[in-house]
Amino acid sequence: MRILVVEDDMEAAAYMAKGLKESGYTVDHAADGKDGLFKAASENYDAIVMDRMLPGVDGLTILRTLRSAGNMTPVLILSALGEVDDRVTGLKAGGDDYLTKPYAFSELLARLEALLRRGQDGAAVTRLKVADMEMDLIARKVSRGGKVVELQPKEFSLLEYLMRHAGHVVTRTMLLENVWDYAFDPQTNVIDVHISRLRQKIDKGFQKPLLHTVRGVGYTVREPAE
Repeated sequence: MRILVVEDDMEAAAYMAKGLKESGYTVDHAADGKDGLFKAASENYDAIVMDRMLPGVDGLTILRTLRSAGNMTPVLILSALGEVDDRVTGLKAGGDDYLTKPYAFSELLARLEALLRRGQDGAAVTRLKVADMEMDLIARKVSRGGKVVELQPKEFSLLEYLMRHAGHVVTRTMLLENVWDYAFDPQTNVIDVHISRLRQKIDKGFQKPLLHTVRGVGYTVREPAE
């Protein structure tokens, strides 16, 4: 799942992004309110974690702008302002939850997961399915043919990206940018290694494979041909 972190404290943002990525999320970061508003309004995110006090455009203004435009992406507000009136103001501006700084990352993660479970009146995608393989994005579990498939966080992110693009060919560049957050090709076999491991876990023992290599182009997850 894709999370936008809007935080001007670079050290805090790096710490949060590292924890979220280790938990299997894809993370984008905006370092000020203007960039945060642009990204939140122009990209699709499953949730947003946003500092209230930001340079350029403050968090509450971003919230009101998004909500007035019909953007109902769940937003977790972070703020050093922790009085009751502050929290009420943040929630009335359109925030879905409010977490006071300093915070424990475990609590941030739990609150974020709660927002994702709550969804957007059922509109948020929480499950992916290709043939007999199912992925629960909230519980972060995968099964095929009713059998649980144990995946490492990066394997889960890789499979999630492939399943979100099921039936379409995904290039190596797309995987490097969206799963590994690389803006360049590191000239390593990291993708090949993870694809091989993933194939062993989701296809081994099944009559029809779901993960395919399109030679010279990339990879695809698709329904078996009849």
